[in-house]
Formats: sequence, C-alpha cells, structure tokens
Amino acid sequence: MKTSILMAVFALGTISLQAQFGKALKKGNIDAGKKMVAAASLTDEDMAKLSLESVVWMDENNPVGEAGDPYADRLANLVKGFESEDGLDLNYKVYLVTDINAFATPDGSVRVMAGLMDLMSDDEILSVIGHEIGHVKLGHSKERYKSAYKISAAKDLAVANTNSGKVLADGEIGGFVENVLNAQFSQTNESESDKYGFEFLVRHDLNYHAMEGAFQKLASLSDNGGKGSLTSSHPGSAKRSERAKEWAEKQDAKN
Repeated sequence: MKTSILMAVFALGTISLQAQFGKALKKGNIDAGKKMVAAASLTDEDMAKLSLESVVWMDENNPVGEAGDPYADRLANLVKGFESEDGLDLNYKVYLVTDINAFATPDGSVRVMAGLMDLMSDDEILSVIGHEIGHVKLGHSKERYKSAYKISAAKDLAVANTNSGKVLADGEIGGFVENVLNAQFSQTNESESDKYGFEFLVRHDLNYHAMEGAFQKLASLSDNGGKGSLTSSHPGSAKRSERAKEWAEKQDAKN
C-alpha cells in the first residue's frame, strides 16, 4: 500500500489584502472577488458540484480498491444497506493507503483508508463511518468546504496581482483539496459527530460498544496515550473513548 497524499502537511501563509486606490482592477482580481462573495452564499447545488469535483480528483489521485480486492469487498459487505441513510444518498470507496483515516464529503461520498481497516474490527469501522456521516448530516462538511473555498479565493487575489497562476479551476482542484484537508473540524463538531455516530450504531442495532474500542485504538497510537488533545481543536482519543463508554453504559441500562 502507498501512503496517501491526503495526509501531506501543507504550510498555508497568511494573505493580507489591502485596497489600492488609483490602480486599474485586473480581471483576476474581479473574478476572485466574486468567488469570495459567492463563498458566503454557495447553494446546496453548488456545494454538491464542488464536493463531487473534489472527490473525483481524490479518487483519481489515490489507489482505489476495486471489486475483488479484499479491502473493497470487506467495505462493500460492511456498508450493504447503508447506501441511503437519514435522508442522505451515500457512496463508499476504500483507498489502498496506509493512513489511519476516513472522511465524508458534502455530496455523500465516504472514503475509508486501508490503514484504518487494518487497525479496526468491522464494528469499529462502522462506528467511524457513522461519525463521518454525522459530519455531513450535521452540516460540518459543508462549512469546511466553504472555509476552503474562501481560502482558495484569497489565494486567487494574490495570484492575480503577481500574474503567476490561475484562478480556482480544474487545474487548481488539488489546491482546493489541500485547503479542505487543512480546515479542521472544531471540538464541538467532533463531539456532535461522535454522538451521531453512536446513535447510528444504536439505530441500526449494531455493536454500540465498538466506538469506545475504536477510540481506544486511536489513543494507543498517540505519543501521550491520547490523554491530551491530538490537535489544538480536537478532544483526545482517550477522552472520546471514555465518553463513548458512558453512552454505551447508559444504553445498556435502557435495554
């Protein structure tokens, strides 16, 4: 398996935009400025198109497991019956990469990395998938895409002023994906999606104790045992495991 391009770390510079009076506006500035306005009012249709374009690019730039591949067949069996969930139309693919990761995009595309599948049981993988569906259903993924689009537009203004590139287009979709991957979910977003993922397991009569196990495994991979926050804006995996255990115990009592 390869290491996915999705996990590459990019350094995003801060761009300062200042009004310059007495100079003619360049077409690049106008086009980019329109994007910044449009970013605040992207329709669901626009978002679906933008999301689909990014997923197509990621699928083309990562090794995708096809039918007959053990990872692809395992995932297909796991998600059978979950092509439609909570009003969402979903599609699933596995990337044959070593990353321990998964994500979902606003159009309903769910992508799972082979590295995650190696680490987790079937039930634990389903808990992660439920979590990722939560990001879409609760609107977190859409806001992440809006943030990434705004950053792309800001970059366009800088590019237009130096005549050293193109505005966001087919040739820049890779840069847009970079922005999406760097736009982290907030701690609140992650907690809400954890809860959604747990309820997903309960709703489908799946092993809801699996979420606790999934986070325990992630915690074991971190240098600090997961007791602290893995990033500045996310709760640590150990804390999330404890919370999932509490939910499971309450659900046991109800049952």
